[in-house]
Amino acid sequence: MSRPAPAGTAQRSLPRRILYDTLRFLSRIVAVSLFGYRFRFAEPLPPDGGLLILATHQSLLDPVFLGIACERRLSSLARASLFRFGPFGALIRGLDAVPIDRAGPTLAAMKTVIAKLRDGAALVIYPEGTRTSDGHPGEIKAGFALIAKRAGVPIVPAVIVGAWECWPRQRPFPLPGRVRVEFGEIIPVAEVARLDEPALVAEVARRLTALDALARRHRGGATAPLSPRREAVMRARALERRPRTAGALQADRPRARAAVEAPRAPEAAAPREGAPAEWAASPPPPPA
Repeated sequence: MSRPAPAGTAQRSLPRRILYDTLRFLSRIVAVSLFGYRFRFAEPLPPDGGLLILATHQSLLDPVFLGIACERRLSSLARASLFRFGPFGALIRGLDAVPIDRAGPTLAAMKTVIAKLRDGAALVIYPEGTRTSDGHPGEIKAGFALIAKRAGVPIVPAVIVGAWECWPRQRPFPLPGRVRVEFGEIIPVAEVARLDEPALVAEVARRLTALDALARRHRGGATAPLSPRREAVMRARALERRPRTAGALQADRPRARAAVEAPRAPEAAAPREGAPAEWAASPPPPPA
């Protein structure tokens, strides 16, 4: 029995789905090859239902770096002017970016975002409102809190590090580097509803700051902890190997004991240099 498609997927045509999957595959190859791209999830994302991902904003490639990490299709909010450059506009549109007119009414934009979340989309918002100017997280705006509460969706904090060094806003084109993305633990709907807007903003800011420090430490060479999914896989494999290893040791134990207890044949002594050859064949003298 096939699994039903997530909400919002049925409206996408087959060519658009093929385009998204193709661009995601090619973008992932380029990201790993040119940017040393790595990512980690603190826990698996929900497979369906509305989801709000709050990410730090470092470069124009951020929607790509977030989208290629997730098996689930993501939609990113991007200012409408980014779609004017043909090739780049086609890329981010194929990766489900949503154009937002900053000069338009704020209420209309919020209604569009809330409707998309209620329709079951996984949506990326950059709460800083603009790209960083120094590579570090900036002050986050509070608008996302109202959106999350009105839409009734969980929140996933995420940080990107290294993308600013590859493509700062002052440079016209990106350069190779090392990029890492860290997805934090999910803030469930119940906690989003329980916290008032200032408290929710403070909690998200705290988590983003901690994630940013963690991502920079791992990007600098520290060993990253295994994700829960990877840890579970490694534990299952260890449990599968354990009975076979114990059985092999049990079967080999009698053979090993027999080899240790078996009498060893006397070794022939090598003749001393210059001694007659028959001395080597003569038995050793009896002990005194």
